[in-house]
Amino acid sequence: MSSAASPIDLVPPDISRWRSGNTGVEYVWRWTASEPGPNVAITALMHGNEICGAIALDQLLREEVRPARGTLTLAFLNVDAFATFDPKDPHASRYLDEDMNRVWDRATLEGSRGSRELRRTRATRRFFDDADFLLDIHSMTNANAPMMLTGMADRHTAFARRLRAPSYLVRDAGHESGARLRDYGRFADPAATPVALLIECGQHWANATAEVATDAAWRFLAASGILDPADAAHRLAQARAPQRCVLVTHRVDVSHDDFKFTEDYVGLEIIARAGTIFARERGRDFHTPYDDCVLIMPARRIVRGTTAVRLGRFEWSEGGG
Repeated sequence: MSSAASPIDLVPPDISRWRSGNTGVEYVWRWTASEPGPNVAITALMHGNEICGAIALDQLLREEVRPARGTLTLAFLNVDAFATFDPKDPHASRYLDEDMNRVWDRATLEGSRGSRELRRTRATRRFFDDADFLLDIHSMTNANAPMMLTGMADRHTAFARRLRAPSYLVRDAGHESGARLRDYGRFADPAATPVALLIECGQHWANATAEVATDAAWRFLAASGILDPADAAHRLAQARAPQRCVLVTHRVDVSHDDFKFTEDYVGLEIIARAGTIFARERGRDFHTPYDDCVLIMPARRIVRGTTAVRLGRFEWSEGGG
């Protein structure tokens, strides 16, 4: 994979003004309207170098967005990692001790293991225990088109379609290396009703990525019903390209240091023929399992024991195809 550095076009916002919060937990803000309604949460900075979500939440807070009904929570998560962000080494601030988006299971959260990420997760988890709708904002290393990761339950995909953006929806079962926030608690229960979405807004530090994050936040609030219709109706009315849904069927893990892709894939490539070799490792060839195989978020940094890429196929496309 190419290791060329990506330009840092986005300027990290100064979020120190939001440190106090209003919940007793730093950088977490919550408001409850007098009229009953859904409990909606939007999160940013799960990874300290993914700054587009911080820009989106900073804007919502500066514009004093408040729920017309129900409860709204806005939370900056791995703020300690974000505080270390350095444009000269922008990948280094992803996390401090461990990936915060791999610890959202009750056994880990209620166990004895400690890390700076776990301390923050334990301090904030209560704000998601009672959430009816959650949007977790992320970005990507490669310059992919934005995509919404919906999980496997149909209710998540159905809600993502109501947002009318982004164009790509990805149904996946999560990570073997640990549970994400979008798979936490009731969000992963097939018999429950809460909806959780994880949006990958584009390349980490491209200007368009912040625009996608802000647009997605407004669309999510509007679709949840927490706002007065006039507050964000214009977002849902904007024309968007038809959506396509990809079902992830296979995960390709790295076993040896010599793993290599056959081409410089960046993601969402469609390999037309089943049996096409797309990667090699110690004499082993990896083949596409079916025609029109979609590559989902191929890793730029190949590390033994991690996932190199996920493979998927299109389940449906609006407008046919």
